[in-house]
Amino acid sequence: MQDFRIEKDSLGEVKVPASAYWGAQTQRAIENFPFSGIRFPQVFIRSLAFIKLACAKVNADLGMLDKKYSDAISRACNEIIEGRFDDQFPLDIFQTGSGTSTNMNVNEVIATRANEILTGHKQTKSPVHPNDYVNMGQSSNDVIPTAIHVSAYLQVKELLLPSLELLHKTITEKSKKYKKVVKTGRTHLMDAMPVTLEQEMSGWAAQTAYAIDRVRGTLPRLSELAIGGTAVGTGINAPPDFGARCSKVLSGLTGIDFIEAKNHFEAQSAQDVIVELSGQLKTTATSLMKIANDLRLMNSGPVSGLSEINLPSLQPGSSIMPGKVNPVIPEAVRMVCAQVMGNDSVISIANASGDFQLNVMLPVMAYNIIQSITILANVSKLLAEKVIEGFEVNEGHIAKLLQMNPIIATVLNPVLGYDKAAEVVKKALKEGKTVKQAVVEMGYLSQEEAEKILNSQTTTRHGV
Repeated sequence: MQDFRIEKDSLGEVKVPASAYWGAQTQRAIENFPFSGIRFPQVFIRSLAFIKLACAKVNADLGMLDKKYSDAISRACNEIIEGRFDDQFPLDIFQTGSGTSTNMNVNEVIATRANEILTGHKQTKSPVHPNDYVNMGQSSNDVIPTAIHVSAYLQVKELLLPSLELLHKTITEKSKKYKKVVKTGRTHLMDAMPVTLEQEMSGWAAQTAYAIDRVRGTLPRLSELAIGGTAVGTGINAPPDFGARCSKVLSGLTGIDFIEAKNHFEAQSAQDVIVELSGQLKTTATSLMKIANDLRLMNSGPVSGLSEINLPSLQPGSSIMPGKVNPVIPEAVRMVCAQVMGNDSVISIANASGDFQLNVMLPVMAYNIIQSITILANVSKLLAEKVIEGFEVNEGHIAKLLQMNPIIATVLNPVLGYDKAAEVVKKALKEGKTVKQAVVEMGYLSQEEAEKILNSQTTTRHGV
């Protein structure tokens, strides 16, 4: 039998596990919201601890909080930031729409740990009170929106941008090796004019470069924090400069230049910048899915597909077909991208559902934006390291396919005209000959002229 202790709140007594650092409000939320088992990511809890730490420092500096209490709160916050109490934040993301339950979960854990530091006993409300001291100058209504911004910014800075930069660098460096490899271009999945492999990969590199720019472009607005707005944006029960002071402390703690929101009513009633960021993540996801699809098709085979490249063999691909190896990383990339696109829909609906002075779908937005950032970062890194860096090019096979490509006759248009060039294509296809052979046999060009005009390097001279 598990040991319990009795905690009290405004609704009465609650049985809380004796080993838990949370209190009555957290326990009620555990019992009220047994929906999914999906918890907030560690970075979100870490961000809440950063916020509580900043608030404790500001309240102490303003003479509103005894230094010994501030020091104990700060120590508890730092321990949470270090991950020492990850098991103390059990709440489901599907809960009260303001995230009040999670805000109180953090307040109670910090208060209990601070009291343990001060007294040696696990006490939830004395001498450090979760509402009066840990939550001083705050409301869930400004704390949770602030935590969404802080956690999203941290994940973008620490995880996503480095991964996208690695992917861009890997694609660029790999492409330089294939400047002279000319291959069949394809439009509508049908043979088209030749391109170099470097030119083809330059498109991927540009997509990732633009993705980096797009995500970075949201950061100035993501750096604005709601803290200081308290209940409805007016800043009730907080000093006039509380938001600015907390933002400055948070900047020092995280190394990110956070500022107080320019308009607290916007910052708490809406999460427009999260929708903006999610939109950029969705765009990035479509880019990565396109790259993954190209890689899958180029790798298709090894006998009856395009077989232009060989992706690294990472694991057996079939439980019944011996020797089969599948493009598992590109497949995983596509699933991640689909999830990010779905997350964007949830975030958009949630943000549009704000009411008056508060959006009350904050927890699901917090979870989805952090998941999108995290999984996009992870697949970008894996795509770079496990696919792009290691694939090999089947140059002989590519050259053979190129030689038989009838659409190279496009370069004959200025010389013969469209109709005669089309006749050449038909003859080449019907008789299984190259365009060069067909145009010479038809007497339209001499062998020397055909060699000069149908040079594959000449046809790819434009672009990269």
